[in-house]
Amino acid sequence: MSILNGLNQPQREAVTAPPGPTLVLAGPGSGKTRVLTHRIAFLIEEMGVRPWEIMAVTFTNKAAREMLERVERLIGDMPRGLTMGTFHSTCARILRRETDNLLGYQDNFVIFDTDDQKQVVKQALNDLNLDDKRFPPAKMLSGISSAKNELITADIYAATNYIAEVTRRVYTRYQELLVANNAMDFDDLLLNAVLLFDERPDILARYQERYRFLLVDEFQDTNTVQYGLLNRLAAGHRNLFAVGDSDQSIYKWRGADFRNINRFRETYPDARLILLEQNYRSTQLILDAAKAVIRRNSERVDKDLFTDRKGGARIEISEAYNETEEAHTIVATIQRMMTAGHSPGDFAVMYRTNAQSRAIEEAFLREGMGYKLVGATRFYNRREIKDLIAYLRLVHNPADSVSFQRVINTPTRGIGRKTQDQLLIWGASKGWQPGVTIMQLAIDPDLQHPFNARALNSIQPFGSMLAAWVALRDKVPVGELLDTIIDQTGFRDYLQDGSDEGEERWLNVMELRNVAGVDREISLTQFLEQVSLVADVDNLETTQDAPTLLTMHAAKGLEFPVVFITGLEEGVLPHSRALDDAEELAEERRLFYVGITRAKDRLYLSHAFRRMSYGQSDTGTPSRFLGDIPDELTTGSTAAARREQSKNRMTRWSWDNEYNSGSGYSYEDDEDYVDYDEDSGYQQRSRQSGRTSGARSGAASNRSTSRRLPSRDNPISPGARNQARQERQQPSYYQPTTRRAEPEPETPPPPAADSGSAYATGQKVRHAKFGDGIVIETRDTGADTEITVAFGSVGIKRLAASFAKLEITEEAPR
Repeated sequence: MSILNGLNQPQREAVTAPPGPTLVLAGPGSGKTRVLTHRIAFLIEEMGVRPWEIMAVTFTNKAAREMLERVERLIGDMPRGLTMGTFHSTCARILRRETDNLLGYQDNFVIFDTDDQKQVVKQALNDLNLDDKRFPPAKMLSGISSAKNELITADIYAATNYIAEVTRRVYTRYQELLVANNAMDFDDLLLNAVLLFDERPDILARYQERYRFLLVDEFQDTNTVQYGLLNRLAAGHRNLFAVGDSDQSIYKWRGADFRNINRFRETYPDARLILLEQNYRSTQLILDAAKAVIRRNSERVDKDLFTDRKGGARIEISEAYNETEEAHTIVATIQRMMTAGHSPGDFAVMYRTNAQSRAIEEAFLREGMGYKLVGATRFYNRREIKDLIAYLRLVHNPADSVSFQRVINTPTRGIGRKTQDQLLIWGASKGWQPGVTIMQLAIDPDLQHPFNARALNSIQPFGSMLAAWVALRDKVPVGELLDTIIDQTGFRDYLQDGSDEGEERWLNVMELRNVAGVDREISLTQFLEQVSLVADVDNLETTQDAPTLLTMHAAKGLEFPVVFITGLEEGVLPHSRALDDAEELAEERRLFYVGITRAKDRLYLSHAFRRMSYGQSDTGTPSRFLGDIPDELTTGSTAAARREQSKNRMTRWSWDNEYNSGSGYSYEDDEDYVDYDEDSGYQQRSRQSGRTSGARSGAASNRSTSRRLPSRDNPISPGARNQARQERQQPSYYQPTTRRAEPEPETPPPPAADSGSAYATGQKVRHAKFGDGIVIETRDTGADTEITVAFGSVGIKRLAASFAKLEITEEAPR
């Protein structure tokens, strides 16, 4: 039978299952889409089900199109009448047919997107005399959306505190405004369909009779309203075929609830349970690592993933000094592997948050390598980054009218279009550019001008700030100037509007602050020049055959021969907000599991000793997830050694002549390959493929060096330390690309007290947040000085000097 050709036994069992509830738990790479499409074809061709009696729902339009094309290829014709689409599109079609039964709606209702919804919420807040700064629209929308996803309407929304009461009032008014506009938001499409079925059992019965067979993909990602919709439709014939994997549920923040898999088994106790455990993607070694990680989670059905691809290359775990070295090590490894025969498109570099891409992007750009960024805008093209760069350009050159136009109302200052035009025209009559004009209005009270009092009140504060920044630009480091701009403009509050997107944008700003703090001696002119050069290279066209950069969330459903997962430190992965929440921590573990199972052949995991975070250089602890992977599956230090090293090791590293040299991971075709047989388990063997492993192409091949962690047998030399320090003080965009002609002479490093730092052990200092304290240690980290302070209120804190802004209240006793 052609429909069953190429299916393994569990897949065949799922495809040919008799009518009734069926739950298919499909491990990563096990062919779940194949099962779904073959199931639809089997229903039509072998069980005589008419296409219009089938509804198949997915989470993306792309997935729906691909499944429909596969079904067409299987049965040789387009199945007319088959309902295949996303939950939202399917519900929209139902609601348009039933508008006569929807109170207040007509069949030409519109669907409001996120921007439209924010405008409606703002209107609701205004109607209720509520301040949209105190109650950000994005935060109100998030609360409303969460309620709708839980089948909670405005009239039954429980107000347990003041914020909840405000949300309830806004929710009520928001819905009134939507109906008045004959509009629904995306959540309404699902909620209104369920409410319609509950209020009109006759309509529900009609759809139950029409859709006798229901199929759903990615069942673990359904939320309460989606699960409720499926259950109502399936109640008539109980032919619900659900495919999912609780281990790959990574969208809790969108309302997804992996427990729906358990609820399915409770709702349908007689349901068939079929496990798809054979993986067609990864090596057995990668699968064993993934199983070891996910096994720590509870509330799951255990799956024993296996593959015909026995053995495989060991997983390489590497520690870098900081995120910059981590990124350059990855790029160097990719270059070596490309020289050894890999295609550029074979590689994926994954991370927890989009802000982490900055260091990785710069590493690719410095080597002149193209890359693809999935699911995000390139770092220097992100709106908030361009806004802040425009501020710095305007401070550098107040005659820059392009930058002026970008920031004049960012954040909004109430300077209307008419006032802006008047500024341009009047300033031009004086021979001034807009930035100069607005400063003159602020600093010269006797200046004759055409502006009324209201316009002047909106203009002058910005002009005063700009004039102050211009006066400051040559007196403070770029990082501190940026801090001042962010603080005085209220840029943080402008971005952090209560939404996930706002938080992501703020993290990007912090990453820009990290860049600005790399070199305290760099001038604003140099900094802007370097950023411009990076951003210009960033805009070059990239071919499709290039390494892919993406978050692990964006990697869901994808696969790559070689995968790098970065930032494996506590507080990064797992994320800091998950450390004290068992459910969030389980989600982070599932996210790491998804990342691991994207790899087909090679997997590289990295963590950094130091990482810039929120403008401060912090030491990191290796992620607990690394400790879940058995040592026999990895190369590098053991889990126990990593724990001990993290606990005891001081900041001592071995650096070669060049900061961006390529070593880190070892890619050796004739080493670190592991075979597997059932008698002896994993055995290391040599491949002797004949390819040279360490080579790099072009100019890069002349720069290949090695970098090792110091040990008792190989301590770091003072000369290497001094040279590394000097190179780290160079901005990250302009690290040297060739070796120095002569190495620096090896001279002993000066003692900490004579390092030139403004801070010394024994000084009394004051911090704006932590209060008074005593400096107990200072340490030069190259790009900055790390100060350890014992505060009376909060205990011991390690701070970066460039960010801490400590006031010395009393010098150290001599």
